[in-house]
Amino acid sequence: MSTIATKFAGLDLKSPVIISSSGLTGTTKHFKEFEENGAGAIVLKSIFEEEIHFEYDKFLQEAKEFEYDYEYIDYFDYKIKQDNIHKYLELIQEAKRTVSIPIIASVNCVSDHEWTYFAQQIEKAGADGLEVNIFLLPSDIKKTSNEIEETYIKIVESVRKATKLPLIVKMSHYFTNLGEMIKKVDKAGADAIVLFNRHYNPDIDINTRKLTPGFVFSTPNEITLPLRWIGLSYGKVNASLAASTGIHDGEGLVKVILAGASAVEIASVIYKKGVSVIKEMTDFLTEYMNKNNFNTIDELKGLVSQKNVKNPAMFERIQFMRYFSDNEADII
Repeated sequence: MSTIATKFAGLDLKSPVIISSSGLTGTTKHFKEFEENGAGAIVLKSIFEEEIHFEYDKFLQEAKEFEYDYEYIDYFDYKIKQDNIHKYLELIQEAKRTVSIPIIASVNCVSDHEWTYFAQQIEKAGADGLEVNIFLLPSDIKKTSNEIEETYIKIVESVRKATKLPLIVKMSHYFTNLGEMIKKVDKAGADAIVLFNRHYNPDIDINTRKLTPGFVFSTPNEITLPLRWIGLSYGKVNASLAASTGIHDGEGLVKVILAGASAVEIASVIYKKGVSVIKEMTDFLTEYMNKNNFNTIDELKGLVSQKNVKNPAMFERIQFMRYFSDNEADII
């Protein structure tokens, strides 16, 4: 009988399906349902580094207008930060009381200072792991690619020093040499790497001629990006690998495990199809493993990674050849 239990970032999970940080995980309302439908772990909704700074900046502007004493302001700076931390720690503790599967805290960060204090508090609150969601849009033409990369590495190193919790790094694909960057994050102390984070994208309303949020949810065809880079990275890093974005069914789950993933993070598909999709995905995985005589996830993992396929160059091919050639017969 096959078991779909897996080890991810040193954590023992009953299944490779992890509920990703999102509005679904900002309260414990659905946590029991996630667990009962087969989720292996839950990543709490991120606490944002800049959110705390924003609250203080807003208060500071109001204080200047009314000429408040700055000693009074310093007190509120501290109080606002403590309130945000306290609420998040309460969420961790409530989550731990609600379910028995691992609870992973999440910090969305842009620097390697200030918020690292949270990591120690998160550990004390009982979280089973910490996911650091890092994304710096490489839009500042005054910064070199090396400077941006160094910021990522400093964040990982700082958090690694601050806590003994399993450290999961959710990263972007916006790098000049993505393969090298994945290895750097691994070397900096990540126990697991999630490929890739999903970020805000702008759209334009042509009627109002204003910027609007782009489409929020992922689509199944987006699986190809994490699948490629997990396949390329498997066997080259010590960290566990997880796929995020585009995994919408059991077939997608099997694909990324074959590429080398130990787990997947899902959110969009739950919004679209409901909590029962977790069970559908894990049932599909179990049936696939039983049918093909795989007893464990480790037996399946990485079989179609670059390390193990007959033609490793397929993972690195970037030109459309057969499907978009000039020869019409090649397209058919």
